[in-house]
Amino acid sequence: MSRRKLKLEELNRISVEEFHEAEKIPLTVVLDNVRSQHNIGSVFRTGDAFRVEEILLCGITATPPNTEIHKTALGAEDSVQWRYMDETLTAVRLLQKNGYVVYAVEQAEKSISLEQVKLQKDKKYAVVLGHEVHGVQQVVVDACDGCIEIPQFGTKHSLNVSVATGIVIWDFFLQLSR
Repeated sequence: MSRRKLKLEELNRISVEEFHEAEKIPLTVVLDNVRSQHNIGSVFRTGDAFRVEEILLCGITATPPNTEIHKTALGAEDSVQWRYMDETLTAVRLLQKNGYVVYAVEQAEKSISLEQVKLQKDKKYAVVLGHEVHGVQQVVVDACDGCIEIPQFGTKHSLNVSVATGIVIWDFFLQLSR
């Protein structure tokens, strides 16, 4: 059986303008000092794919316009709403003040395994993902409402930040969009 790949024009994707008007899942992604611009671009692209509400870029995290971000975002930096904030802790506190439940995605004491996280459609959520080597700052972990851990079964102790973000966004999308 032949399976012809679809051409771009057959995918019926919405325009950037239509994306801005489209309903989003109530999820904000916070990047805490993510240094790789390719990882940042990948988070934008995944955020676009699953209609996240916003991305907050904090600390040393680079911002658009940026050639290296664009290489992986492929224009998603124009569709997904984003803001820059100097301090991740300030971002977390602002989100909480605005009614968000904020989770750090981090291996921590009393973290909840991702498959055990039960979301409520009437709430707004934010997830904080951290630096490629150091993870989410401890002061930020302390300020969050909880920690989510992605179960892993191999020899490595962590995932690439853009991969981890994709896994978490997909899980949140499944729970919040149905």
